[in-house]
Amino acid sequence: MNGMIKAVLFDMDGILFDSEYWYMKGTVEQMRAFGYQGDEKEIYRIIGTTMEGTYRILYELLEGRVSLAQLEESNTRYFREHPIDFKAIMFEDVPAALKRIRAMGIQTAVCSSSPYDYIENGLKDMGIRDMFDYLISGADLEHPKPAPDGYLLARQALGTAPENCIIYEDSTLGIESGKRAGIFTVARRDERFHQDQSQADLIVQNITELADWIGKENSHA
Repeated sequence: MNGMIKAVLFDMDGILFDSEYWYMKGTVEQMRAFGYQGDEKEIYRIIGTTMEGTYRILYELLEGRVSLAQLEESNTRYFREHPIDFKAIMFEDVPAALKRIRAMGIQTAVCSSSPYDYIENGLKDMGIRDMFDYLISGADLEHPKPAPDGYLLARQALGTAPENCIIYEDSTLGIESGKRAGIFTVARRDERFHQDQSQADLIVQNITELADWIGKENSHA
């Protein structure tokens, strides 16, 4: 880092709570039911995409045998019958680490490809909505990740220069998005879903380690 960290731009899924395992399990179950016999790793390509992007990838993996409308209906029904419990799968150190980051006078934003209601409801259910100054959803963006649009928009909304921001991500697409935005990108280590995190500027184990690193960086800035 070349300057004082004044803003942290967070992805949400796989960063604030462990939703990736929950989503992948459900999506793999649906794909097997539709007759998909390929490698599960191919399904993991949906991580970090919008819902439109997800359905397009699944449609291609099924070689067009199942329509986009059928995939959307199946996904909606499955996750309605298996609702997510945001608080139960929140990474336990998130609230304390966010409080530490906020106490340093640092602004925060969530930049997710998910729908706005999902983001808002998730943050409220976890009891951390008031710890974020700004939210970006997939609906706000003309070009989703790996395009840099979401992170550029959030940085501009917070009025922070690129050298005073960092991004906290986990997926290959998200890390690429952060790098294309010209912002220092930190990855939360997760080797379960074959995401390539090699382009990240820094890899940490969790948000506690991230908060420790921010504190040290700002003490030397």
